[in-house]
Amino acid sequence: MNRKTLVIGASLKPQRYSNMAIRKLVNYKHGVCAFGLKEGQVAGIEIDTNLMPYKDIDTVTLYLNPENQKLYYDYIIGLNPERVIFNPGTENSEFQNILKQAQIQYEEACTLVLLSTNQY
Repeated sequence: MNRKTLVIGASLKPQRYSNMAIRKLVNYKHGVCAFGLKEGQVAGIEIDTNLMPYKDIDTVTLYLNPENQKLYYDYIIGLNPERVIFNPGTENSEFQNILKQAQIQYEEACTLVLLSTNQY
């Protein structure tokens, strides 16, 4: 398996980008964990509705608007990921400054595009 990714804002709806990202990460053989508001499975990955103490998370990819991200700042910092991806519509300069202070890399990018172009 390649890098382990945590998808925050995971959705059971197939048309949602978070759902597409889970499926594409699985297809590309990446380890995947998912957190969302509704329990269920996407591509064999359980969506957790409680914040879990995941280990060895390389990447957190966000599918929450900036206001909703605030609840998860400390949690994400505590996971100590290598990077956080702000997908389109999730850009958040406040959180990016916090990540910078914690020496966690971040990028404004689309997880789906990064995977498709072999830049993930």
